Order: sequence, then structure tokens, then C-alpha cells
Amino acid sequence: MKKLLILLALFYFGSGYAQDNFTSEELKITPLVEGSLLLPKTSEKKPLVIIIAGSGPTDRNGNQNMMKNNSLKFLAEALYKKGVASFRYDKRIVKIMKRGAMDEKKIKFDDFIKDAVDVTEHFKNDNRFGKLYIIGHSQGSLVGMIAAQNRADGFISIAGAGQEIDDVIVDQLAKQAPGLVDNARQSFDDLRVNGTAQNYSPGLASIFRPDIQPFIYSWMQYNPQEELSKLKTPVLIINGDKDLQVQVSEAEALYKAKPEATYKVIPKMNHVLKEINGNDLENSKSYNQYNLPISEELITVITQFIESN
Repeated sequence: MKKLLILLALFYFGSGYAQDNFTSEELKITPLVEGSLLLPKTSEKKPLVIIIAGSGPTDRNGNQNMMKNNSLKFLAEALYKKGVASFRYDKRIVKIMKRGAMDEKKIKFDDFIKDAVDVTEHFKNDNRFGKLYIIGHSQGSLVGMIAAQNRADGFISIAGAGQEIDDVIVDQLAKQAPGLVDNARQSFDDLRVNGTAQNYSPGLASIFRPDIQPFIYSWMQYNPQEELSKLKTPVLIINGDKDLQVQVSEAEALYKAKPEATYKVIPKMNHVLKEINGNDLENSKSYNQYNLPISEELITVITQFIESN
């Protein structure tokens, strides 16, 4: 259940930023969306990558209050060294929590899509940049592929689900808590049909408690395979074979929906983009190792995709 909670968590308090030596421009796109632009110093127009974070109150660096791994910070900095500009931003719930105004009932999945669209539109006609790409990590993959439609020159999914979120969670439960599978499936069906689920097991309260149901319901309205198939621009699908949260089968489902995409499974890479040579304990510890670098192969795959498209 711990991995499931990492996927779905909507509550923690505060977040922090690691300091770096890169030239960074701080930008406020909307009252709820702020982020960092890394722009390599050059007279030429460089490609720009917009990086969208995964689930929970995740900041621009890929961190939460009790989980600091700097995965997205390292991703942006590595791309900078390759001559690729990037903009990464805090999810709106980071700012909402800092204001002490969090009301889970009012948060919808569509809010994250709106933020990604606002960011993309902000940069779409910025003459400092050449082509514009969107990278979506985990939950951000679905957000990003929707925002990229008719707006971006390419889309990159990292550890993105290939099924609707209810099916993803049921599959997770089948491995972690099989005794809850039938009740979860019925509760999701009730939620999809009636907009509410009432007869859920106490063991599933982190998913089905009333305050969070509107968010889950709004998330369930999107099918990643259908959304990905709408993209007319180049697509790169990436997953790590050490990912404990999003199985390679999810990436395979995306690839099936978009067979012309570039598809890469990166050996030893886990969900927070780190290279894992040991067991699941080492894997779990890496979620809170702020100075552990991310996979070098990930950077190579992404930069090669951008250079060739």
C-alpha cells in the first residue's frame, strides 16, 4: 500500500528547493503556477522542454516535503548541459498548501491540465526558442499528452500509465493487497457511474474518502491510450525496468496505442529516474536521496530524440 499512497497522495505540507549553480530565470505564469527556466547561453534558438511533475504536491525539482530526490532538477540541469532549455514548475497544490488554503474537494485533474496548457501557451510563441517539447513524468504524462495536442512539437512520456487510473490502481492492488481488489473494482464502477462511491473498504479510504473522490472521478475521465493517439507530432515513450510504481506493461500499452512512437525501456532506472543496482530496499531509499544522480541513459535517449525531431 505504501507505493500506492506515493502514487495518489494529495496531502503533505510545504516543499523545499535545492540550490544550484545554473543560470535560472524565475517565472510566474499564473497566480498558481511558478517555475524555473534554464536557458543555455547561446545566440542560437534552442529547443525548449516543459517538464510536468507526477502525482502529489510535487515541486519543480521533483520533491515533496518528506521526499527529496531532485529528480526533475537533475533532469533539467542535464538537458541544459546538452544545450536544451527547460521550464519546470511547482504543481498548483504546492502553492495552495503554502497559503494554508487546501480544500481537496475543489481539486480536479482538469486543473493540472489547465496549468500545463497555460505554460505551453506562454512559451509557444517565445522567439527565444526553437521547437517546444513536453516531458510528462508519471501522472504528468497524461497531463502532458493532453496539453501537447496541437501545441507542442513533440511529447515525451516518462513512467506514464497506459491504462485509465482505476485500472492502474486495481492492478497495483492485485500485487500488493489482492483481498481488496473486488471491492476496489466495484467502488470504481460506482464512482464512474454515480459520481460517488460509498461501500468501500476502510482499507481503501486513501483512495475513496469523500474529499478525494471528485479528483479521482475527474482523473478517470481520461484514457491515456486515446489521448496519446490524438498526437500528430513525434512521441517518445520511456519506462525504467526498476520502476516499482509504473510497470513496463503500462509503457507497452502506450506504445501499442502509438506504434510509430519511439519506445525505450531503460535498464536499472526506477520511478524517480535513478539507476538502481541493488534490491527493492535500495530502490525505495533512492526516493529520498537528494544527491543521487539520475540515469545517464535517460538523458542520452531524450537528447537524441530531440535532435532527430
